[in-house]
Amino acid sequence: MKIYLTRHGETEWNLEGRLQGSLDAKLTQKGIEEATMLGKSLKDVNFDLIFSSPLSRALDTANIVKGDNEIEIIAHKNLKEISFGDWEGMLHKEIEESHSERYNNFWMKPHLYEPLNGETYDEFTDRIQVVINEILEQKDKNNVLVVAHAGVVKAFYKILKNLSIKEFWNEPFVHNTCLTIINIDEDKIDFEIECDTSHIA
Repeated sequence: MKIYLTRHGETEWNLEGRLQGSLDAKLTQKGIEEATMLGKSLKDVNFDLIFSSPLSRALDTANIVKGDNEIEIIAHKNLKEISFGDWEGMLHKEIEESHSERYNNFWMKPHLYEPLNGETYDEFTDRIQVVINEILEQKDKNNVLVVAHAGVVKAFYKILKNLSIKEFWNEPFVHNTCLTIINIDEDKIDFEIECDTSHIA
């Protein structure tokens, strides 16, 4: 099985520098174009199934990539972005000013991060593990597309590369619509491409 893993296109809140989390924001025109270019770059891949976050920024991206092809899209609640709790909808700079240590821990020391009415990294990765298990149960599927969020992409890396929470935000950076291709053959896992953006370069 090949898992094609991507992040949604650029959103209005990405542009504004707001934390989205479990809240939603629409794709910008640039985000729509990014998703369109990703779809064109994957036009020769015969996807058997698409898993998407139910949030519109991901679901819209998935539908753009799918195009006119008859492919089932499973909108899976566990593919939502990590919940930032009280921080959702706030500007990054506002959070950095009002919760500097906690904000720094979120990005630089995730093993020490304590959310304000949001999810811990352990809670987040536990629910992503559920989705990964469901994907791997699709043994008759060869190519599966997963459209979600930056944190979800990193959670896939963390789980499938057996990384620690400390290493959660290690390189590579998860740009909008960047593509990761993961080959899974029984117990062998190979990251063929990591966070590639050549389709929008």
